[in-house]
Amino acid sequence: MRSLEETLAIVDNSYDDMVETMLGMISIPALAPVNGGDGEGRKADYLQGKLSGFDTVQRYDIPDDTDPSVMRCNVVAKKQGAKPGTVWVIAHMDVVPAGDPDKWDSPPFDPVYRDGRIYGRGTEDNGQSVISSMFASRAVLDQDLHGMSLGVMYVADEETGSEKGIQYLLDQGLFSEDDVIMVPDWGSPEGSMIDVAEKSVLWLRFIIEGKTTHGSSPDEGINAFRVSTYLLTELMDRLAERYSDRDELFIPSRCTFEPTKRPATVKNINTIPGHDEFCMDMRILPGYDVDGILDFIRSIMAEHADRTGARISMEIVQNEKSGKPSSVHTKGFTALCDAVEHVTGRVPVGKGIGGGTCANFFRLRGLDAYAWQCGGGTLHAPNEYVEMSNLMLDAKVFATLYYNLCVKG
Repeated sequence: MRSLEETLAIVDNSYDDMVETMLGMISIPALAPVNGGDGEGRKADYLQGKLSGFDTVQRYDIPDDTDPSVMRCNVVAKKQGAKPGTVWVIAHMDVVPAGDPDKWDSPPFDPVYRDGRIYGRGTEDNGQSVISSMFASRAVLDQDLHGMSLGVMYVADEETGSEKGIQYLLDQGLFSEDDVIMVPDWGSPEGSMIDVAEKSVLWLRFIIEGKTTHGSSPDEGINAFRVSTYLLTELMDRLAERYSDRDELFIPSRCTFEPTKRPATVKNINTIPGHDEFCMDMRILPGYDVDGILDFIRSIMAEHADRTGARISMEIVQNEKSGKPSSVHTKGFTALCDAVEHVTGRVPVGKGIGGGTCANFFRLRGLDAYAWQCGGGTLHAPNEYVEMSNLMLDAKVFATLYYNLCVKG
């Protein structure tokens, strides 16, 4: 059996190969059909060809709902260990659209390596985790596994709901309570925090129908813009007042009720708009009942409709309730903390975040899952990049985790 330090030296010596593999991967777009893409198939083929040393490498390809000719692809690789459970590191292959190409210094799917960084769409989200998990596993797979089994998953559909990705794989019974589940899709500087809990996520669209009239005779109409402005103000104030508890596990420690998207009302200044709409992004602490919050919102809407004569409706765009926080007293959490401390010298702490990683799907099924990686900050932005130094640290931490739980046991 190699020593841990010899194992980590293999990761150190893989730098150039990591860069080359990342450049090849990022040049393959993996967009959902709803975003104008053809799914993860070509990227899955590329990555599957890079996986070796596993006992099994399986594909789970599922037709997309909006375009059944497009397959949403998942790659599941596993090497069997001597003891129960699998240490999984799970990363997603799909990416968000690149946006305005004029805001990129180089083409988003023509990746560039420069000054220790790789630029391109999907480098940080979630290419950093795809590559770190691949090279972490390579450093240990040629050894006998005296402990748990070793697993890597590259999944589909994270950016558009995970129905064809992690949620589908959960339904296939691929996970157990003996597993250690890492979903590195959230990071902190120097890896100082581990995501162990998430808030519920509620996205709402409010539609206000008034009556259009000329700007010189506002009393003859119902100004939907005015109604929506008062409604939005009262929603923000009354929700924050009513749901004011704090939980220091989370960053930030309170619920947040933020206005976000708002389309244009009218094209000219001298028309009273008869239609308006706005959206809100709400991140709700697990202790609150989301259905109760929706009922309270509806009561506020009814008050404004009665007072103004406008018709007010609400569309629930997303309602993702939070699962029970993952325990910080499991062997998985302890082993992850030990691995982070060994590699970085820092002892990470468990924290709750606003929400949005696939770890929550495991928590909803009663399984502990942890999100951790180094860095974070350019995902979804123009000129997205990954710091190779962060990627190397991640690979060493995952290699340490695999070594301690799978190789040594």
